[in-house]
Amino acid sequence: MITRHPNDTISRRRFLRGLGIAMSLPWLESLNSWGAAAAGVSGASGAPRRLAVCFMGNGVNPFHWGAENTPQGMQLLKSLSPLESLKDKLLVFKGLWNPTTVAGPGGHYPKMNLLSGLTVKQTTTDVQVGTTMDQLVAAETGKHTPMPSIVLGTEGPSYSTDAGYTSIYSAYISWSSPTSPAPKEIYPQQAFDQLFDDGSQRKRDKSVLDLVNDDAKALRTRLSKHDVHKLDEYLTSVRELEQRIERADEFSKANTAGAGWQPTVKAPTFPRPAAGIPAKANEHLRTMFDIMVLAFQMDRTRVATFMLNNDLTNMNFGIEGVKGGVHELSHHANDPKRLEQYQLVNQHHMELWAEALQKMAATNEGERSLLDNSMAMFTSSLFDGNAHDSRQLPVLLAGGGGGTIKGGRMLDYSKEENRKLCRLHMALMDRMGCKTDHFGDADKALTDLA
Repeated sequence: MITRHPNDTISRRRFLRGLGIAMSLPWLESLNSWGAAAAGVSGASGAPRRLAVCFMGNGVNPFHWGAENTPQGMQLLKSLSPLESLKDKLLVFKGLWNPTTVAGPGGHYPKMNLLSGLTVKQTTTDVQVGTTMDQLVAAETGKHTPMPSIVLGTEGPSYSTDAGYTSIYSAYISWSSPTSPAPKEIYPQQAFDQLFDDGSQRKRDKSVLDLVNDDAKALRTRLSKHDVHKLDEYLTSVRELEQRIERADEFSKANTAGAGWQPTVKAPTFPRPAAGIPAKANEHLRTMFDIMVLAFQMDRTRVATFMLNNDLTNMNFGIEGVKGGVHELSHHANDPKRLEQYQLVNQHHMELWAEALQKMAATNEGERSLLDNSMAMFTSSLFDGNAHDSRQLPVLLAGGGGGTIKGGRMLDYSKEENRKLCRLHMALMDRMGCKTDHFGDADKALTDLA
């Protein structure tokens, strides 16, 4: 069952191919190359709450990011100007950070603990970040939806090392276990099929799973003891896929019409995307945003994460007045022209996010809109990308959390002793019905969101 190259090495491109998700093998010492990319809580209206986390790589232009509270209300700085019409539903945070972020060597990689708050292990093999808050919430809310969560992106993982860290860290913000990133889908058509499958996708996945399990058994005989353990850990994602298929089968058989709250959107509102990766980055990003919003509108899942790009990405968006990739621009060395281009890229991300938020705000769910019933976070793992500075992080939160969050404010924690980002995570988890007295490095939730 294992494809062999002429030199009798194992083809990583063959193993786990066709799952319909971007799955890459962990680094195994026995192989010499990296794998190829491959009843919730409700508001007063009865509609469930949703949680989304969106991420952009390489930080922000610190001179144009943020907001100020004034007697006339919150005033957004230039990079956030696309959110002006939504600012009454927006919280802008200042000063939140992850104290467990490692200073010193490693650049970007030690900062990729956004949703766990735990130390990123310095390693090129046995990666470890910690189970992330979105996946803990998904374990709770996923009891009520066909998919526990959807994990989206636009770029697959790659492999390199820097200062003892593996670049795999830069490709994931969502981790289903302390040592396993949640499989991330970068192909719009496959993401669409996972959410809105008529049964044929599940049949294909089942046949592929049989093949994967056979390949895993054969591969295990050629691995070291250490790698066998790592392979077993990795195959947890395969078991998660099995459980997702079983859950989707159960939901497809159940007749839920008239049973409690029902979504107002009953069918996909746009055609199935074409196969492959869209040629233009903006088309790719907008399509993934549309899929995320539609998943919430149809209650296919209540938890989503979306990496608009990987950290360290050098994506070019074709923005007028911007030359070069975003990572290149983030190292601006305080050059005014490069800083302005960096700001334009940040502003462009906000434009795309604002479009998605507007669609959520336009979705009526009875007493409130979809946005009013949701909590949508936007963040990056750095503040000033030029300095790899994570002593505070750019954090935005849109939506009303089912009537539990009051927008239109900038919340400044920069002078407080306890300004841990995990305190915000705890507050959001609590609103999603995932109550805990401790998460990451925090043991106290933020209390001033309402």
